[in-house]
Amino acid sequence: MDISKAEYHFRKPDKEDGAEVYNLVKQIGNLDLNSSYSYLMWCEFFADTSIVVTSKETHKIVGFISGFIHPEKANTLFIWQIAVQESERGNGLAKRMLQQLLERTACEGIHYVESTVARSNEASRHLFLGLARKFNTNWKLSHYFLTKDFPEKGQEDELLFKIGPLQK
Repeated sequence: MDISKAEYHFRKPDKEDGAEVYNLVKQIGNLDLNSSYSYLMWCEFFADTSIVVTSKETHKIVGFISGFIHPEKANTLFIWQIAVQESERGNGLAKRMLQQLLERTACEGIHYVESTVARSNEASRHLFLGLARKFNTNWKLSHYFLTKDFPEKGQEDELLFKIGPLQK
């Protein structure tokens, strides 16, 4: 689908979106699925630093980013999850969600974006490298959560992407 022809509505989530966001992440299948309760809370308490995208045609949520301002670094937006419905992938929707999120008043003081990315997640790596290019800024990739840190077997290392400083 050509993004220039796609009709989307970008907005803050609210608690009524929690169930639909949970189902989107569950349907995608390649993200860690958290409890439905966590998505309700996320959409309620972190709405200023998160975003949902609905299709103007179907009014269904087709994209979601959960983010928060790092509690120890007030100038850093940490991106927890990015979910894009499979039918909407490959057209820059995740990039547009990130850009819209960074333009919000709640993100005025943000100079860095951080996120953890599994080694095998090429799509997220390309997204964050593209964000660094868009802002013509630095990026750094470092070890963060290692396989041995996780209680369940089979979890990949999560590398920390740090992008910035952002010049808006």
